[in-house]
Amino acid sequence: MEERRIELPEDWGGMVPTRIFIDEAKRIAEEGEKRRIVLRIMGGVAIRIHSLEFESFARKLGRLAEQGEQEFTDLDFMAYRSQRKQMQEFFKIFGYSKRPATLSTAATERQIYFHPKGWFHIDVFFDVLKMNHDINFVGRLELDYPTITPTDLLLEKLQIVQFTEKDLKDSLVLLRAHKVGGEEKETINMKHTAEMLSKDWGFWYTVTTNLNGIKNFTAQSGVLNDEDKANVTIKIDRVLEFIEKEPKSFGWKRRAIIGNKMKWYRPVETTETIGEFGIWRLRETHFEREKS
Repeated sequence: MEERRIELPEDWGGMVPTRIFIDEAKRIAEEGEKRRIVLRIMGGVAIRIHSLEFESFARKLGRLAEQGEQEFTDLDFMAYRSQRKQMQEFFKIFGYSKRPATLSTAATERQIYFHPKGWFHIDVFFDVLKMNHDINFVGRLELDYPTITPTDLLLEKLQIVQFTEKDLKDSLVLLRAHKVGGEEKETINMKHTAEMLSKDWGFWYTVTTNLNGIKNFTAQSGVLNDEDKANVTIKIDRVLEFIEKEPKSFGWKRRAIIGNKMKWYRPVETTETIGEFGIWRLRETHFEREKS
């Protein structure tokens, strides 16, 4: 990302407050609704919006920003490709300028917009989130507002192969704050999740590995109380059971024979890359060193 001048109010102490990210994300989504442009908030800001009643849980995990820290760095939106050409003029309403396309943005089919005062940038994705695995949003953006659904927020995290501590905390907050079931309203939809994973062994492998990692972390956590542990563990077990029972496609079964001997995901650039299955592998290495 190129250097841009940043103009922050003095009373912000050199950081952009969390409320600014939340308010701006909502403002953009609301203006989109008025103009019949479908934009749904993704990522950490969306998780925060969708889990406001569980702020104390997020704080206990250390996910919320402490005094003197900035919680978020950018905003992410999902939109429809059919409205792609309208985006540049739409963001001009707010004073945002579009970054020229690069090989990276072209590969992930996204546009980047810069805040007029340099506070942050906005990533806009179209139809499909193309990261380690693909998540198709066609026909799903109308299921929730102003964010994508809790189901898709969790999948957005669980599709990450280089799973970080922040991804772990975000996943735990989502699981604790929502029920699991077969619908979308304030729910992690097990049916939709299982159907998606039944067609793609690689996606299935990443998601189930991360869910099992979260489950193991939860059991060993010294931060979570017994109620938190039971709540999250029961939900993960239900999701894993539903995924296991879903009939798998022929392509899934054929790919499963090869397993992880061949790369099962799309590598993506990240400033926090720490290897396949990120913190799960780091934890194993740490325990191995303790034993030696």
